[in-house]
Amino acid sequence: MVSPMNDRLQNIIGEDSGARSARSGTQDDVVYAHIFDAILEQRLAPGTKLSEEALGEIFGVSRTIIRRALSRLAHEQVVLLRPNRGAVVAEPSLEEARQISFARRIVERAITELAVDHATAEQIASLQQLVDDEQACFDKGDRGSGIRLSGEFHLQLALMANNAPLLNFQRSLVSQTSLIIARYESGNRSHCSYDEHNQLIDAIKKRDKERAVQLMMHHLDHIDHKLNLQDDGASGDLHAVFSHLIKDRKEPKSRKKRAG
Repeated sequence: MVSPMNDRLQNIIGEDSGARSARSGTQDDVVYAHIFDAILEQRLAPGTKLSEEALGEIFGVSRTIIRRALSRLAHEQVVLLRPNRGAVVAEPSLEEARQISFARRIVERAITELAVDHATAEQIASLQQLVDDEQACFDKGDRGSGIRLSGEFHLQLALMANNAPLLNFQRSLVSQTSLIIARYESGNRSHCSYDEHNQLIDAIKKRDKERAVQLMMHHLDHIDHKLNLQDDGASGDLHAVFSHLIKDRKEPKSRKKRAG
């Protein structure tokens, strides 16, 4: 009997063995890559429990392999490992979301500047292909793949920057941003990165560093404006939550005193 958890996680590997055969590397590389993609595509929601047993059945590997993949994802802060309670997809708090957004601006600025300096014609062509594929996915209604390709655009930029630490930071920030969007996106879910990505490619081709950075900051502004990162007013204080009831209950008594 297949559990509901297995059903949800089965989507990670796409079309059964076909998706797995498209991956290369060790077994934990394969598991890591599929879970990473599922987070980028927002197929795994923040807070989803990642059962080692279920994942082991889905991927046909041992729990040791699953633990190694989950450990890598935890290092990138997109999975939370809870002692004696298992792993879950991270749920960034409002404050964490703000900090991630701030950190990404700093990293993206440095990556953009370096990409302008180091990008080859072949890398720029690959970047353009990613943007074209991204738009094709949105045109046919495949939003998940479009979001993943949009994230891969930023990872490709980091690769072009030719700086390994920045690439590692970017992998973590891009995947965490996907979780933030899944949790805090407000308003319509329209996607407008196609033109912004194309303009950025054009600036890189022209080696116009100032313009490229300006476009990247505008692009990140656009992402942030679609998020509700203000205090949502939720509270764990019962007296604060129901303060209006307390006030209403006390008010008649004070009136009686004045009347007396």
